[in-house]
Amino acid sequence: MGIPVLAAIPQDDDLRKKSANYQIVGSYESQWGPMFEQLGIAVAEAPPVKPKPLSQDGLLGLFSAETTGADFVLTPATDADMRGKNAAVKPSLEVVYDNV
Repeated sequence: MGIPVLAAIPQDDDLRKKSANYQIVGSYESQWGPMFEQLGIAVAEAPPVKPKPLSQDGLLGLFSAETTGADFVLTPATDADMRGKNAAVKPSLEVVYDNV
């Protein structure tokens, strides 16, 4: 997409728990301090980048069909699906012309 990666933050249980508990994880005393310091430097030095907007298809094209559900076929809900035991057969209002 042409957007620079400024940092890669590892998936770490300690980091996740501290962040979830609103603890500061990027202090100089923590093991994560140097990583967040480098992130701050990278943000300060990175040139401004304005990404090109994507269309709906372009956005979905970033992901596999399995992820987006593009290969899923929708089927309309039936009366029984929507009303369960209260479903009832009702005459159709559709007009059928056999001999036109």
